[in-house]
Amino acid sequence: MTRLFPAEFVLPGHPDKLCDAIADALVHEASSREKRALVGIEVAVHRDNVTVTGRIACQDASSIDVVSAVRGVYASAGYRERDEEHEEPGWLPAPSHLKVSQDVCFGPLLDGEAEFRSISDDQSIVTGYAIDLPGTNYLPPEQWLVSQIARRLEALRTERRDLRLGPDGKAIVVLEQDGDALRLRTFSTSLQQATGGDSVDLHRAVLAVLKESGQAAASAIPHFDPSLPPEVVVNGAGNFAVGGPEGDNGLSGKKLVVDAYGPRVPIGGGALSGKDLYKADRAGAILARRLAKLIVLTGVARECTATLALFPGDAEARIVSLRTGDGRELETCRWSQLLDLSLAGVGDRFTGAEDLVDVARHGHFTRDRAWEALTLA
Repeated sequence: MTRLFPAEFVLPGHPDKLCDAIADALVHEASSREKRALVGIEVAVHRDNVTVTGRIACQDASSIDVVSAVRGVYASAGYRERDEEHEEPGWLPAPSHLKVSQDVCFGPLLDGEAEFRSISDDQSIVTGYAIDLPGTNYLPPEQWLVSQIARRLEALRTERRDLRLGPDGKAIVVLEQDGDALRLRTFSTSLQQATGGDSVDLHRAVLAVLKESGQAAASAIPHFDPSLPPEVVVNGAGNFAVGGPEGDNGLSGKKLVVDAYGPRVPIGGGALSGKDLYKADRAGAILARRLAKLIVLTGVARECTATLALFPGDAEARIVSLRTGDGRELETCRWSQLLDLSLAGVGDRFTGAEDLVDVARHGHFTRDRAWEALTLA
């Protein structure tokens, strides 16, 4: 029986990803000042306006320069003023022109609050997933493939300046599975391109990326056909010169499926970016992924979806279910003894271990993050 599996990814200049990266830049900054910093940040963007709200509690919190963090994220995503000398287009909004408004509660952690960071201050249901495909970092092949293709498309902006590409963009893949055989059936991408950029050259560059990515996928995924897909769409809606916050508004926490495992796997919890690594949503998502991956690595199941829950006041995640790919339910009590499921175990160990801006842009699980390495309790 033929089955189809879609997945999507967005580039760093996408409005929603700008918001996630700004939120995580502030988490990173606060956590570098105090490991158990409490951070809950949300961001919205539209045109040249950026709004940041939430709370940051850590040492010297009031000295955190939110405006510089915002402008740094825009700049590293590729937004800039026009370069007249090199005849390169500018991409709006330019970082220096941003109007940043903020309603953030800055201050130190309250008395005893640092010690209680190991206790959940919220509730959350989280999902983790793993499949026995080491070449895809144990991720669904469609989610891994679209993330790899998106990274290559992102690189075209600086590698092929003649294409006149902007920071915004997105991609969709549809994988076709027939028995054990897999192939890329459909691919679509929308890439911001300045007026005057050659659309034919862009199409050729995208085909080259797909060919390169197909070869990499054939090495990573058993029975994968590296042939180009029969349907390739590049900027199917026409010219895409106006993009980013100029073309659409953005909010942090909107790309939950992109941030997780793609639509094959049910999502749980809430947004990951903008929250420190002691928060139930973010720590719980990492714990659920580690647990599902442990079950696959031990050979108990080829595929596992782990569902965990955290109640207010919990120090450890509760295992709700461990479901294998063939529908079996594993005994939860056996696995809770093998892996540290505490919030403190995540926050204490992994705070500062990753560049959170990169995590926000390119995924919590699509690369070899620090929390992807497993050690038993």
